[in-house]
Amino acid sequence: MKKRILALFLAVGVLSGLLGGCQEATPTDPIPSDTNGTSTQAPQKPAEIAVGIAQDLDDSLDPYHMTAAGTREVMFNVFEGLVKPDSRGNLVPAVAESYAISPDGLTYTFPLREGVTFHNGKECTFEDVLYSFQTCAADSVNSTVVAALSNVADISEGEGGVVITLTAPDPDFLSMAASVYIIPKDGTDQAAHPVGTGPFRFVSRSIQENVILERFDGYYGAKPALERVTYRIFEDGNALFTALNSGALDLVAHLTVDQVESLTNGYQVLEGTMNLVQAMYLNHAEAPFDSELVRQALCYAVDVDAMLALTADGHGTKVGSSMYPAFGKYFDPALADRYPHDVEKAKSLLAEAGYPDGFSFTLTVPSNYDPHVDTATVLVEQLKEVGVDAKLELVEWNTWLEDVYAGRNFQATLVGFDASTLTASAMLARWVTDNGKNMINYANPDYDSAYAAAQDPSHTEEEQTAYYKECLDILSRTAANVYLQDLADFVAVAPNLKGYEFYPLYVMDMSLLFFE
Repeated sequence: MKKRILALFLAVGVLSGLLGGCQEATPTDPIPSDTNGTSTQAPQKPAEIAVGIAQDLDDSLDPYHMTAAGTREVMFNVFEGLVKPDSRGNLVPAVAESYAISPDGLTYTFPLREGVTFHNGKECTFEDVLYSFQTCAADSVNSTVVAALSNVADISEGEGGVVITLTAPDPDFLSMAASVYIIPKDGTDQAAHPVGTGPFRFVSRSIQENVILERFDGYYGAKPALERVTYRIFEDGNALFTALNSGALDLVAHLTVDQVESLTNGYQVLEGTMNLVQAMYLNHAEAPFDSELVRQALCYAVDVDAMLALTADGHGTKVGSSMYPAFGKYFDPALADRYPHDVEKAKSLLAEAGYPDGFSFTLTVPSNYDPHVDTATVLVEQLKEVGVDAKLELVEWNTWLEDVYAGRNFQATLVGFDASTLTASAMLARWVTDNGKNMINYANPDYDSAYAAAQDPSHTEEEQTAYYKECLDILSRTAANVYLQDLADFVAVAPNLKGYEFYPLYVMDMSLLFFE
């Protein structure tokens, strides 16, 4: 438990009336990390780094079976599609040297780049691309990508490249194609020994200990300066911070403000955004969260501004629904203020729902991720004001994945959901009634209709955007969850390690890093 939160719990009621809006994070504003005001001269290091991460990767590293954001964050360095996102959110050529889209939006042409080889030394060919698209369409756990690929009428080999023909125009298809990682057709066991075309190749993993990547010297593009990256796994937040502060780690992302202010080793701290929607997710199949009035009451009971002040000195951005600011035109900042903090309103709604004396429930949170634990701790205290007793249950990450996410055996949980692509459907598809990722059992015919309309290729881009915003409004209006924030992302980096860039997606690009 963080000292800041414990010390300020008694002030929550006062602060809630005084605190202003949150400060929007920018990736260029450093936060001083040396509380002693001294400068530490780092020794010369070899071209390898140790990166601390708070959870192990998925059991399978197959690119079409990755489910956890932390796994995608690491494997971004190993796999590439025909195109891939850069740090500004643009889609740039990767395995393809360029791309062209026909005026009618039905034909995509990707000339394949010469000299692209897989990490096993084999040349990347049209057959590999075809195999990758077919395998992804048949086997991927990413339902939004599978839906997009169902619109493909034909994939053929044309003048040195790949020609993909759609049955109907899809303005999101290029983004979806970036999620089809190109893998060899040779039957490689991608789950245990992943092979891609990226700037780093997978070397090994030791469960609950580390994952090791090495520079791929056969890479077609600019070679990374780093020769080796070792991701060390710490599912205990205190152990992770101790290793960082001792200098045993060169880079750690997703730190809390308290951790940043406790750093004493002169590391630089960069601030960006985490690109996810943190919320208290409610299981609608469990009473009392099957009641819209109860869910709305919780939204009024939670003071997001005070929570931001207590956990992150006001850093972070309120979201109000299942979309974060990097999505630009799809994000609606007005939804963040739909439920202003109002204790009496919350109590009135609880009484109307049949809970005049409140109720109790279990809030299950993965223990390895300090920002979520800190937020949950504050929410537990805030809910007491309206007579709701939230019992905080901390579980290991694998337990959360099995019981909460896959098994849906929970009442409420506090985590963040990210997107694998910068498409609205990547964030919103999961809340469709029959979607396999709909862990909260949300069922709303109006939402399903609006989402289906957004997928209709006969609609213009403006109409599609309007339908997606309608989806967000429905989630907010029905209080599908208690929406909180896109967290500020604090990244501690060794003093002479340069080149870190924030992406609008949940990734860390090791190819940009170098020692000064």
